[in-house]
Amino acid sequence: MRDNNKSGRIVRAPENFVAPDLAQEITRDGLSAERRGFLRRSFMAAGAALAAGAAGRAAAQAVGDGDPAILNLPQHSRTLGQAVAANPYGQPSKYETNLLRRESPGLTRVSQASVSFTPLQGLFGIITPSGLHFERHHQGWHDIDPAQHRLMINGMVKNPKVYTMDDLMRMPSVSRMHFIECGANTAMEWGNVAVPTVQYSHGMLSCSEFTGVPLSVLLEDCGYDKKNGKFVLAEGADGSSMTRTIDISRALDDVIVAWGMNGEMLRPENGYPLRLVVPGVQGVSWVKWLRRIEVGDQPWATKDEAIHYIDAMPDGSYRQYTSTQECKSVITTPSGGQQLLDKGFYNITGLAWSGRGKVKRVDVSVDGGRNWRTARLEGPVLGKCLTRFNIDWVWDGGPCVLQSRAIDDTGYVQPKINELRAVRGTRSIYHNNAIQSWKVAETGEVSNVQVY
Repeated sequence: MRDNNKSGRIVRAPENFVAPDLAQEITRDGLSAERRGFLRRSFMAAGAALAAGAAGRAAAQAVGDGDPAILNLPQHSRTLGQAVAANPYGQPSKYETNLLRRESPGLTRVSQASVSFTPLQGLFGIITPSGLHFERHHQGWHDIDPAQHRLMINGMVKNPKVYTMDDLMRMPSVSRMHFIECGANTAMEWGNVAVPTVQYSHGMLSCSEFTGVPLSVLLEDCGYDKKNGKFVLAEGADGSSMTRTIDISRALDDVIVAWGMNGEMLRPENGYPLRLVVPGVQGVSWVKWLRRIEVGDQPWATKDEAIHYIDAMPDGSYRQYTSTQECKSVITTPSGGQQLLDKGFYNITGLAWSGRGKVKRVDVSVDGGRNWRTARLEGPVLGKCLTRFNIDWVWDGGPCVLQSRAIDDTGYVQPKINELRAVRGTRSIYHNNAIQSWKVAETGEVSNVQVY
């Protein structure tokens, strides 16, 4: 495959897309120098082990080459360490400080309405640490006193009520793991504008364990109108008064009024002390700083669902209320901005998810979609949750294009970008779930490309 616009097959990502000041702070692979060194040593050791046929022989060879690291006890093996509770709230190692969520300068007019992207390239498993969970705000975040916060349920209910946080936390609760993805995730790829790394192409995605009271319990407690109540309106307490319509069947199914995330209270930037969790639906419906739920008989068509988060169709019309996040996947390693160290064995890994249920299968191609192999799905595989996939790969040193294609338990197959554009056109912003392509050059450099 050629890497030029004339071929009509691969279009290389613009190298100057990221603002200069941001480009300076991003390393080639988004990892610290120490971690890159660790990965380099790990890959070299793995390669030696494969060549020698046994890990023991590889270790013996390292010692035989005069590597003193294993022979001399370092200072931390000969001295007293730090005291218990020296750091009352635990923090990552100082050697991992480069793994951060990052904002893209100039993305919005003011930073209060901007995005911070999750560093997917540096995460393991399926749970996103709370400190790396992506942010998307419409008018900044707040740290609200939970003793003063209230949730009101009104509208078509027999007994309108106002709940304190203490009231809510005394009620029956559930804990479930779910992904949350902004409807604008991967938006830049609609128009052939390919951002350089997976943090910026897919980083408006996170997955956490959420704890709270099912919305169905609250609606029953207030005696909602089961005959005429068809929708609920969720309203946030931020300055933008974010409001979203949710149909009653979904509200009664798996929606949670949540106060907990990953075993602790929500972080302020994630809606503390109370937010809505709407599994499988775009993140804008997961209203933060939740203050009110109203039951009604029709959609409200508020500003953030009538003119925002809608799909621009090829015929000039706009499609509303397409909230479900369709089946999608992405390879996180190797991915854009990373560098393969040498020929040999690598583990291709990534994430897959579906807003309609469970991921059933993920296929991986290393030749731009000509041939596919089925990857391993690592447990747990849960509904409306991220699923980690892995597949073994031996790189021969030649150019290649890596892709992943997810299939969910409804039979839906993740589309190619040209298939999606055939239906949606090129004027869209939201709900891009097309197959992502990463090109590996002979030098080992990985970059973002689009394969049609």
